[in-house]
Amino acid sequence: MKAYFIGSGIGSLAGAAFLIRDGGIEGSNITIFEKHLPFGGSLDGARLADGSYSLRGGRMLTTDHYECTWDLLSTIPGSTASNRTIRDETVAFNEEHVAHSRARLVDRNRHKVDVSTMGFSMRDRVELIRLTEASEETLRNSRITDWLSPPFFTTNFWFMWQTTFAFQPWHSAVEFKRYLHRFMNEFPRIDTLAGVKRTVFNQYDAIVLPLTRWLERHGVNLVGGVDVTDMEIVIKHTRHCVQQLTLDKDGEISTVALGDDDLVFFQNGSMTDGSSLGTHDSPPPRLTKADSRGWKLWEKIAAGRPEFGNPAAFNSSIPESCWESFTVTCRNPRFFEAMQAFSGNEAGTGGLVTFKDSNWLMSIVLYHQPHFLDQPADIQVFWGYALHPDRIGNFVAKPMADCGGADILTELCGHLNFDLSVFENATCVPCRMPYITSMFMPRHRSDRPLPVPATSKNLAFVSQFVEIPDDVVFTVEYSVRAAQMAVYQLLGIERPIPKITRHDRSLRVLIDTAEKAFA
Repeated sequence: MKAYFIGSGIGSLAGAAFLIRDGGIEGSNITIFEKHLPFGGSLDGARLADGSYSLRGGRMLTTDHYECTWDLLSTIPGSTASNRTIRDETVAFNEEHVAHSRARLVDRNRHKVDVSTMGFSMRDRVELIRLTEASEETLRNSRITDWLSPPFFTTNFWFMWQTTFAFQPWHSAVEFKRYLHRFMNEFPRIDTLAGVKRTVFNQYDAIVLPLTRWLERHGVNLVGGVDVTDMEIVIKHTRHCVQQLTLDKDGEISTVALGDDDLVFFQNGSMTDGSSLGTHDSPPPRLTKADSRGWKLWEKIAAGRPEFGNPAAFNSSIPESCWESFTVTCRNPRFFEAMQAFSGNEAGTGGLVTFKDSNWLMSIVLYHQPHFLDQPADIQVFWGYALHPDRIGNFVAKPMADCGGADILTELCGHLNFDLSVFENATCVPCRMPYITSMFMPRHRSDRPLPVPATSKNLAFVSQFVEIPDDVVFTVEYSVRAAQMAVYQLLGIERPIPKITRHDRSLRVLIDTAEKAFA
């Protein structure tokens, strides 16, 4: 048996690891094709040629959830010591650096908002309960705004929940409901982000790099610079079977013929497709899927095969799925010192600081330093993002989408009332991501394929765009769970897949949530 993965995001890397660990497949019989290096997909992080750093973002982790992720990472050696797994070193790191935000929301007057109360009216509470308890069949492809009134979107809760998970009011009511259930135990502590866990370094250095090295030691073939442009799919005994892959490497076309027992795992769609970097002085180019061609293969194989999903539900409205992030490389300690004094949090303990009156709806987070394995001791790095890059800034008279890094730092200093000298010699690298919340778009259940469609013989889908009941997208866990489900189903592995922890059925959590909602 040979297995081929199309795309090298965390779903593919996890799938390859499950094939080896639980399926007994030799690594030499596994190949991962990736068009854009480095391997790891959306979990990226890199030092640029000028010595500054860039990362598109980082996913939130918690040890109260992410059951499949921790199942995997409990067997992969970490980045800091060979006798510690990634899970071990992450748990130890968070025991040493405990998260407890003291400046979750900041208003236009640079006042740290009292977020001990959610700010709900009785109408807000009733509407939120109504949405939370509605069935997915009732919610269907409705939007959050179809269920909640305008005043709800001015509450402390909305600003915190929205920016923690990157929701917009026009996003899917189903996905919002799923988040409320999956992370109900985070509701009572959303003001402090006490449940959020961070990796020792950025998630590329802390998760992707150790995992790819483990795969390489087991003989897995990681092939970069290759675009899989087509699959030859035939019907065998009423089931779809992939017989051939078409590869494009720098314009050179080749094919891979599949045997009767061979498997294909496809990362359909990408939240970071079409992403682009700007510079300190220039904005990122405005790319789309027409430039990247990252959705083309899913669109091709889904045509006439509804069980393979409907990519148009997710990639057809960039204004509703786009936001921008930025990574700042500081070459003096003044900003970190000023921010730590203002927030009351040492770097790595505060989580997101959101400027709630920002036209861009800007948030930043100061990581524990160093955040990169190769980061010099005199360099500090932090990250931020804005949910409304199309709007004119409060202190910069143009949309964030038209700004280089220097403009973004001017806007940030305006919200904090800091002198620009805190960023002397700093470099800010903006990143535009046109499809970053595409998986939150309103959808029908049939728009996402199952990890292994009922009509499939040897093709699985391992991405953020598959259907897993009760779990939530925009998490590492969703891709890892999809991969584990796909591998176990295709190989007939009987080892139980870790169950989703239903905190929403815990009496203690329900009581704490009710108390917080009425605070």
